[in-house]
Amino acid sequence: MTATEEHDHGRELLRRWTSTLLAARAGREGPDPAPYGRNLLTRWAEPQRRYHTVDHLRAVLDRIDELAVADSDLEPSGEREPGGDWELVRLGAWFHDAVYRPDRSENEERSAALAEKALPEAGLAEREVAEVARLVRLTVTHDPAPGDRNGEILCDADLAILASDPDSYTGYATAVREEYGFVPDDAFREGRAAVLRQLLALPRLFRTPYGTQHWETRARQNLERELAALGA
Repeated sequence: MTATEEHDHGRELLRRWTSTLLAARAGREGPDPAPYGRNLLTRWAEPQRRYHTVDHLRAVLDRIDELAVADSDLEPSGEREPGGDWELVRLGAWFHDAVYRPDRSENEERSAALAEKALPEAGLAEREVAEVARLVRLTVTHDPAPGDRNGEILCDADLAILASDPDSYTGYATAVREEYGFVPDDAFREGRAAVLRQLLALPRLFRTPYGTQHWETRARQNLERELAALGA
């Protein structure tokens, strides 16, 4: 990607951030969203990242949009059961890996704490801030409770990379290995295989109807393929 393309993509993401924050504020007064968005984009572009990059942020936001379209398509006749709080879920995506060090285990907690500090300043109400922080913390386990619509949406969007085409999945797995370049090969293979087995043992990887229908089978095929390659 050229410098011009990176700049254009950054501007596009900043527009999306601004639109999301303003919609979440629902007309309430607040400071200019742009400095908060630029701070987050700087974090997502840190040099230690290989997979958890701006591209991952964009992909998660795109999958949330995909789920939102699917949710609206389910509308039977002008009325449907309430879906997710889409803007809060999108804010959860912006913050869910905002703090990321591959050699640390408290990234989600530190990311949630960042949301709890920044979002009140940016004009969100206490309930809204609490929900965004809860969603960020939920990405530790990707195990939303039954009926947790917001959690289902964010977790499915975050895991959707598992259902990508084989070449993209290989790129994802390679980037994850690069992030953990400080871990010896044998230890990485053992740890990564354990993660893959845990995922494959879940009754369902995806909780939304759309994710279950469109992503589940392909994700399991990718996981099984990677696990077999690690064993080889």
